[in-house]
Amino acid sequence: MPESLVDESLVDAPDRSFIDFPFQASAGLAARARIGAVVLASDHTVEHEFWEMVAQPGVAVHFTRIASSAIITPTTLAAMEDTIASQAALILPDAHLDVLAYACTSASIVLGEDRVFGQIKKGRPEARPNTPITAAFAAFDSLDVCRIAVLTPYTRDVNELVRGYIEARGYTVPVFGSFNEPDDNIVACITTDSLRRAVLALGKRDDVDCVFVSCTSVRLADAIASLEAELGKPVLSSNQVLAWHSLRLAGIQDQLAQWGRLFTL
Repeated sequence: MPESLVDESLVDAPDRSFIDFPFQASAGLAARARIGAVVLASDHTVEHEFWEMVAQPGVAVHFTRIASSAIITPTTLAAMEDTIASQAALILPDAHLDVLAYACTSASIVLGEDRVFGQIKKGRPEARPNTPITAAFAAFDSLDVCRIAVLTPYTRDVNELVRGYIEARGYTVPVFGSFNEPDDNIVACITTDSLRRAVLALGKRDDVDCVFVSCTSVRLADAIASLEAELGKPVLSSNQVLAWHSLRLAGIQDQLAQWGRLFTL
C-alpha cells in the first residue's frame, strides 16, 4: 500500500472524516494592482482589447456590465448615469480596487467626467476613477499634441458633443471623421481596413498632430503600431488610452511598445 499523503498530525481525531489543513495566502492575481471596468451591455470589444493590454503579471482585471441601449444617442447615453455606482459596487465588493474605469467615451462626454467620477466614487470610493475621454486628455498631454483629428462611428448629434468637449479643453480639432453608425452591434464589426483608410486619410493632413479614434466598441488596438509607423504620428483609440491610463493610475509603468507610442511613455 502506498505511503499516506496526509500528515496524520493534521487529522482531527477522533472524527477523521473531516480534515482541516493549514494554508498560506499570497497576493493572488493582484500582486501589483487590481483594475475594474464598467462596460456597456452592448459593447463587443472593450473587454477583449482592454484585457490584452492591461493584463500584465501581477495585474488583475475585473469587469461588470451596465444596462445600455445598442443605439447610441445623447438620450440613451445619459440614461446610464444612475446605475454606474451600483454596477461599480458589484466588482469584488470586499476587495480593494486601485482603479475603476467607466468604459464609454461618448457617455462620459454626454454626462461629463465630474458626474461620472461622482458615480464611480459612490460605488467604489477607494478606487481612482477613469474614463476613456479622461485617458485621452492625459494621452494628448503626455504626447504633447494639441491638433487632434477625431474619428468616430457616431452620428452627427453625438459628434457635435464630442468635438465641443475636446475643444473646450483647449485642443483643436482641424478635421472630424465619422462612419455615422449608431448601432453598437454594427460598429463592433467595422473592419480594420475601413478603419485604416479613415485613420490614414485624417492623419496625413499637415494640420494634424495625432489621430484619436473614439468609441470602445471599435476594434483598432492591434493595428495602432503599424498605423503610427506609416503616419509618423501618434494614433490613439479609446480602449488603448483607457488601458494605458488605468495602468499608470495604478502605478504600473511597464513599457509595451506593441500597443503604440503611448505605451512607451
